[in-house]
Amino acid sequence: MINTLIIEDEKTAADNLMRLLKLTKEPVSISAVLDSVEESVNWFNGNQQPDLVFMDIHLKDGNSFSIFEKVSVTAPIVFITAYDNYLVKAFEQNSIEFLLKPIDEVSVLHTINKYKNLKQHFINRYDEVSSKLAAKSKRQRLIVKKGIEYQSVLLEDVAYFFTEHKVTFLVTKQEKKFMLDQNLKELEEDLDTKTFYRANRKYIVNINSIRSYKTFEKVKLLVELNLPMAEDIIISQENAPGFKKWMSEV
Repeated sequence: MINTLIIEDEKTAADNLMRLLKLTKEPVSISAVLDSVEESVNWFNGNQQPDLVFMDIHLKDGNSFSIFEKVSVTAPIVFITAYDNYLVKAFEQNSIEFLLKPIDEVSVLHTINKYKNLKQHFINRYDEVSSKLAAKSKRQRLIVKKGIEYQSVLLEDVAYFFTEHKVTFLVTKQEKKFMLDQNLKELEEDLDTKTFYRANRKYIVNINSIRSYKTFEKVKLLVELNLPMAEDIIISQENAPGFKKWMSEV
């Protein structure tokens, strides 16, 4: 049985999808039909991951991509939309298919078969694949502010993040500085922990930008980056063992 979740804010579209799933004559059960970002986040927080998610991109209270910013979704996702300009962003998540409305029985059956083939292929490593899909849901880029403009910055280009006077900044490896709307705690939840480390209350650093570190005041660590800094990045005595472990394992 394929345990399926539908996230769609248009009742006629949700009803049509349920009808098409039934017409495929595949063993599909529907756990729930949700119509908003808030309802979806609450559902994922209180339920086990389904086998497959059919998700509309435009929901009644916002863009469905914001769901991934608030909760971990490891299940394969089929995005459904009337627009194709979200294709790249959709495949930044653990998407296996992108369907344009109006959908039909053939496209739904093709999607179910694709899911079954993928599951069969990875059946012996399913837990491993799920964890990889979860990691893949981490962001790959951020929207930043420069003056009155907003730009997109790849996370691989970020040297470090820091906060000053309750404002969060991103600094690239090219020493360009941008403002962010997120605080460091929110960023920490989105970033790949293999690449980024919360050094202290003020800094999150990219391992690829760290030149070296050394003992500081006997029990702390002083981190030096590959670009000039206005102040030292200090790792506390409590966090020093964890930082050393992180550096050695990545």
